[in-house]
Amino acid sequence: MDEQAARWPVLNRDQIKYIAMFTMLLNHIANIFLAPGLLYEVMVDIGYFTAPVMCWFLVEGYGYTRSKKKYALRLAGFALLSQLPFSLAFSQGTGIQFQGLNMLFTLLICFGLLEVREHLAPGLRRKTALTGLVLLSCICDWALLAPCYTLLFAWARGSRRRTIQAFGWAAVLFAVMGLLSQTGPWGALGVVLAGFVILCLYNGRRAEKGRRFAQWFFYLFYPVHLLVLGLIRLALL
Repeated sequence: MDEQAARWPVLNRDQIKYIAMFTMLLNHIANIFLAPGLLYEVMVDIGYFTAPVMCWFLVEGYGYTRSKKKYALRLAGFALLSQLPFSLAFSQGTGIQFQGLNMLFTLLICFGLLEVREHLAPGLRRKTALTGLVLLSCICDWALLAPCYTLLFAWARGSRRRTIQAFGWAAVLFAVMGLLSQTGPWGALGVVLAGFVILCLYNGRRAEKGRRFAQWFFYLFYPVHLLVLGLIRLALL
């Protein structure tokens, strides 16, 4: 990230991901257990930090990974593993209802967008494939927004000026989508916070130690925390 050098490069990639896991946990706790109110709004909005961060690192990881096939298979495997916990956590009552596909399926679609950008020449086929994948996300968590973030960050990669613009547009998109739904526009502040962390605090490196632990922690945390929250939800009924 030489052209995007942070102002205060104090956080590595893994540390930022740990923060993103924590903010996601806050968002999910609020959505599952809290009634609307100030605490609910704060926890939910902080949680919107997570998705743009994960899309950013998906784009970055796509450029670095030695095996894109293994990358995609890991995403697909953990997406399947996470689906039942996702439905359990966000269902109502004692039953389990389909809640759409979980965020890892969304990231898998985002991975597909990067594949299309890399392997299809600009033209009608490429535009059709990209549009189809973006629309496919409508059955997933973070529908439309995460794919748009991914395309913005892929376009911005390597340029600080473009990255600033990409996060700006990402915040605007969230605010617009929030106004059109029941989410509200304030979650855009979480997107702005994600942009600040990436642009001003990220040093462009991974942690020196514990890389293997961090890699599997990020994959396992998603289904495990959803399962725990889902079981707690059932226990409180």
